[in-house]
Amino acid sequence: MSVRPPTLREKRRYLLARIDPSGTNPEAKDLYYAVYEAVVSLFGDMSAAAMQPSVIAVEGEHALLRCRRGAEREFVIALSTLTTCRDAPVALRVLAISGTIESLRERVTAIQAPAPKKEDAAPSTLQFDVAPIEVVQWYGHKVDVLEKGFKNTRRLFLTTEDLEIIHATTISDGL
Repeated sequence: MSVRPPTLREKRRYLLARIDPSGTNPEAKDLYYAVYEAVVSLFGDMSAAAMQPSVIAVEGEHALLRCRRGAEREFVIALSTLTTCRDAPVALRVLAISGTIESLRERVTAIQAPAPKKEDAAPSTLQFDVAPIEVVQWYGHKVDVLEKGFKNTRRLFLTTEDLEIIHATTISDGL
């Protein structure tokens, strides 16, 4: 069987999406079912079949998705309605749309946050109010942390005011 020339191939668009919250690493198959369910629930079976949504890969905190050319606007809208994947809260934030997978993989390496400078580096555990917390992500103005509990852990999303409180307590403690 010979390969179709580029003029006869179906045109597709590839999307790069960030998986929020940080630290959530869904399986590609589970994410595919969640994405397809979001598309079907919003547009119906006929439009979903015409759109041909697919999850190509999950690479760290990013997902590579595919759809037919011309349907990328509707696909992005359907992705914004996605809230859960296997009973875990998940949101997909589309970062880029391209005609090739290679260009999106280059963007993944460009998007990766650089290693924090020594003065910006966060300690691995902090004290917030009374509970000890563990830093999961530190982007400078945004911090995702896990509250350590006796029976379970809870994910917290801190605001700028919370960061100022933490920064003031770490300076006063001499950390």
